[in-house]
Amino acid sequence: MSLLQVILFIPMLVAAYLAGAIPFGLVIGKVFFHVDVRAHGSGNVGTTNAFRVLGTKAGIAVLACDMLKGYVPALLASLLFDPWATIFVASAPVAGHMYSVFLRGSGGKGIATGSAVVLALVPAIYVVVIGIWIAVLLASRMVSLASLMAAAALAVLVPLSGQPLPYSLAAILVAALVAFAHRGNIERMLHHREPRVSFPWTAKPPAVSGTGRGTGRS
Repeated sequence: MSLLQVILFIPMLVAAYLAGAIPFGLVIGKVFFHVDVRAHGSGNVGTTNAFRVLGTKAGIAVLACDMLKGYVPALLASLLFDPWATIFVASAPVAGHMYSVFLRGSGGKGIATGSAVVLALVPAIYVVVIGIWIAVLLASRMVSLASLMAAAALAVLVPLSGQPLPYSLAAILVAALVAFAHRGNIERMLHHREPRVSFPWTAKPPAVSGTGRGTGRS
């Protein structure tokens, strides 16, 4: 790296971590809804629990913020640094999201932030991975399973596509971290207790109330 790149590297690394550490699910919940998402749903500050607790509009806002804090540092790093330095800066917001200094080391699972890093660095692979995520989600209605399958696909596709070695190693490490972050979900899936999301076409119709011979038991 040039002298300028060396000078920029540490500040960008720290800034990327701090940006990633901002718990937007918690911030948006408290500022706009006076709700602490940690006290509801899964207790997670990430995008999935924001959708669950705060609703669709707030969930989309959290998703956008969580993705931007991963996408911007990764894209800037890819323009300024070599692949090895890029991976360190690109990984910093994901680490910040998962182990936030603002939450005393706790945080989310890093899926939205990590997916934005993939979008910034390997956009073609991102399209395939997100397609796998959507397909598994539609088939299983489990966000956790979709995330695990997408991470596994990433670990296979990045090395096979001839990306730089740092990207390939990072993809494999990401898959391992995603599996570790979802260890509780994996245990619940093994015991058939993992929550499933509801789609408009899968939601059960409301029960019909009333009296009389035409009313059955629900």
